[in-house]
Amino acid sequence: MTPFEDAPKLLGNEVARNERLTQLQESHVSPLTKFVETLRREKGPSFEIPFFDPWDGGTEARVLNLLEAPGPKAVRSGFISCNNPDETAKNSFELHRAAGIPRRWSVSWNIVPWYIGTGIKIRPAKADDIAAATHSLEKLLGLLPNLKAIVLIGRKAQRAEDRIQTLRPGIKIFCSPHPSPLFVNNAPGNRDKILSVLRNVRLFLEQSIAR
Repeated sequence: MTPFEDAPKLLGNEVARNERLTQLQESHVSPLTKFVETLRREKGPSFEIPFFDPWDGGTEARVLNLLEAPGPKAVRSGFISCNNPDETAKNSFELHRAAGIPRRWSVSWNIVPWYIGTGIKIRPAKADDIAAATHSLEKLLGLLPNLKAIVLIGRKAQRAEDRIQTLRPGIKIFCSPHPSPLFVNNAPGNRDKILSVLRNVRLFLEQSIAR
């Protein structure tokens, strides 16, 4: 049993990060851990690719949250996680809780799964970046047998919608604004725009379970 309570920015704690690393071989996440390790070997040591978070749904997830690319804090923590010590991750944590989506229903990843920044600032993903990552996304989708929906988070991730429809015909796709502070804090109604999308995701998942 973990001594840590699930909370925003938890992975800023070194002990919590080390504990999370010990959970990478749990049954629901071990195929995704192997997927990341294989991708790292294929791409080489210059590509920094964080792990999936064991506290999320792993291969049992019903919804895949797809962002653009991992940021510096994800590289530092080693995980794509709503527990990362940054404001975007905190917003994501709080919005998913407000929408009523249990963590074990979802898993988070990026359209471009490797870091494309300088160590201080991430650069925007280009069309070539997204194209180069399509094969890895195809492999990932094959590891998520219970997947009912995909949430494309931010405009760059949404550019991959056509590719995803080709890879997974018929999957339900939701498009959400990015939960960065630049968007959330820019106007009073912006947070509610994201929350509305996530509530629709929750309703869709509940209906798919009931069927």
